[in-house]
Amino acid sequence: RAEELGYKVLVAEGSPIVLKIIVSGHIDGILGVACLNVLEKAIDKVLIAGVPSYAIPLHSGDCKNTTLDEPWVWDVLDKYEPLPAPQTKSYVPLMRSANRLFDAEFERLLPRVRTQGERRASAPRSVQSLEAAASQSSRNGNGTGGGTDREADASRSPLALTEHLAYDWLANGGKRFRPFMTLAAFDAVTGGKATSAGRDGDEAIAVSDGTGRVSMAIEAFHKASLIHDDIEDDDLYRYGRETLHRRYDLGTAINVGDYLIGLGYRLVNSARGEIGAEAAGDIVERMAAAHVKLCDGQGAEMAWQKSPDLALTPLDALQIYALKTSPAFEAALYAGLRMAGPTTAYDEMLPVFARHLGVGFQVLNDLKDWHGDGNNKLIAGQDALALRPTVLLAFALEAANGRQRQELEAIYANGTDAAPLRLGRLRRLFEELRVFEKAESLVDKSRVRAEALADDVEPDELRELLYFLVDTVLAPEEHEGDAAHPADSKVLVPLPIAAAR
Repeated sequence: RAEELGYKVLVAEGSPIVLKIIVSGHIDGILGVACLNVLEKAIDKVLIAGVPSYAIPLHSGDCKNTTLDEPWVWDVLDKYEPLPAPQTKSYVPLMRSANRLFDAEFERLLPRVRTQGERRASAPRSVQSLEAAASQSSRNGNGTGGGTDREADASRSPLALTEHLAYDWLANGGKRFRPFMTLAAFDAVTGGKATSAGRDGDEAIAVSDGTGRVSMAIEAFHKASLIHDDIEDDDLYRYGRETLHRRYDLGTAINVGDYLIGLGYRLVNSARGEIGAEAAGDIVERMAAAHVKLCDGQGAEMAWQKSPDLALTPLDALQIYALKTSPAFEAALYAGLRMAGPTTAYDEMLPVFARHLGVGFQVLNDLKDWHGDGNNKLIAGQDALALRPTVLLAFALEAANGRQRQELEAIYANGTDAAPLRLGRLRRLFEELRVFEKAESLVDKSRVRAEALADDVEPDELRELLYFLVDTVLAPEEHEGDAAHPADSKVLVPLPIAAAR
């Protein structure tokens, strides 16, 4: 019946999923049926989006063994009541504007050089050859890979290879959250018109070419760092598909990452005429500083992995986090603020706010590693088994007694044991040492400290944006069970069961 009325019926847990659905298309209204605690977390995002909604709680907060008041659902299924004036401020138009930069406006704002007129990244002959080789390698047991559907009119020039791959990587995948941050910061200190547009402004808001190109540059730098990070960590998946270095080869992936860095600087420079040469120079300087800090943090992580020191402290891990993640958030916000004018009023607040936001985000990412990530790595426990200097490991080392420390060392020393077995033992130890609880508490502290900084920020529009970023970036992921206990740790290895015929 809901589908007949025009609903899109989805099973989706957690407020981040709700927000993603709202951003992805025009939503006239939402009927949410879930546990009360899930509805409470989702409702804030729905209100920010300004979408008329109705929430029906399940009878129990258990989320597993509960019942539904079906007559209540039937009673409200065909109701639609628009929100009364004044309209709730909404960030959805700017989120859609950020997505539009990489869709409808992409080719115009970032014209191709080697493949002019190639509207949708059709794979050149050299790409086809690489894909065929990767597929053959996979069949021979020498690697992973596989081809994709290719358009018949693909370019034949090898000069098109790098541009094609870089444009495809930049245009596809990811949430476009950093470009959104730049657009939203600019809007917040120039009157907040985009967020105050009301229901009539739910579609993407037009942004100037200069502002759009700077926002795209933020994404180009981010995507370049992801390619290089995947190489350094030998990750298998990104955005639900194989990482570039595994799909093609190491040299190709490095080159595409370098190419994206060049595109980022070209995009900022091309905005000079609109935003001013001085502002462009300041933005380039801040982006370069962010890039250097990122490399410092990634370098520290790799150095630790090569010579693991089990004297790792939580402070050590947090310093790496602050270098790896926070500068990108800072640069994204700074770019939007600087395009609007001087940033003196925010010079002290911005780096500290970004640090709390970035550290909290990275800790959440550590927790996410324990249940896998459909958007990126897909394999649960990958970071843990790779002996990366995470704050989770640091908490475990700090709290472990002699026996537990010996067991930790044995888990990492004995690489011949099956990965699921080692992961199960590690999860059990982390639970004994209350590592997951400590990590969640650390995220809460990051959230509180970031909000405290936002409390004193002017104008109101910028303060509200900072609150929104805290709520969104540091929103806990909802999964079956919880982030800390995604599976029963008593079952170390799933046993295959043959069904009787």
